[in-house]
Amino acid sequence: MRTIKLLIEYDGTHLSGWQRQKNGPSVQQHLEEAVAHMTGTPVPVIGASRTDAGVHARGQVAHFRTESAIPTYGFRRGINGMVPSAIAVIGCEEAPTGFHARFDSRGKHYRYTLLTRRPRSPLWNNRAWHRPRPLDFDAMTRAAQFCVGEMDFAAFRASGCQAATSVRTINAIEIARPDSQIAHIDVRGNAFLRNMVRILAGTLVAVGEGQICAADIPAVVASRDRSRAGQTAPAHGLTLMQVFYDHPAESSPTSQTFEGSS
Repeated sequence: MRTIKLLIEYDGTHLSGWQRQKNGPSVQQHLEEAVAHMTGTPVPVIGASRTDAGVHARGQVAHFRTESAIPTYGFRRGINGMVPSAIAVIGCEEAPTGFHARFDSRGKHYRYTLLTRRPRSPLWNNRAWHRPRPLDFDAMTRAAQFCVGEMDFAAFRASGCQAATSVRTINAIEIARPDSQIAHIDVRGNAFLRNMVRILAGTLVAVGEGQICAADIPAVVASRDRSRAGQTAPAHGLTLMQVFYDHPAESSPTSQTFEGSS
């Protein structure tokens, strides 16, 4: 039995998220249908992150197990020939037998993007959260540092989150401005609760707009009260950038180790 590891990029605008849903097409559904068509056998495709409807990915990792002899480049080309243009397998390799995309993950990097100019942008409409008011990025940076480390993030989890514990570790939160119109909130951590990054982004924006004081963030965290944090930022501003594994060569994206990534 072979284990095939995929590196996947997708535009989540018109998808119902990673996981199979009854209310619309998902990334997982499209991939499973393509693999089943190629192998002649229904095959579960397991993703590292269950991204929500509207969320994008540049470095989603998934795996499936098969007895098919199709070469990895054949899977990449074949899947890409059958899935919608919003989804692309940009890398495919054979992984060790026991590899599991979700359970072997040691962390993830998410990026939340803000459009900070006053006029809206058709080009960024499905890629960034439009915030036309001026933002205090220094205050946002100070606030972000209060959320770095291992702590209980109950105040930053959505209702209905089924995680057994709300304790998580955030390794870094960085706010970057590649130009005067765009800001990125980059969050790296070992694991995330449901909507956690989007709530963090909404809270930092509330700080930047003066609705929450940066110095109050420790109290918000300690309260474990969702109502004390900011709003849940819209899904379309969020992108899964990278999934980390124990060995650097196994992390995503990896243009060197994934066949056909270029």
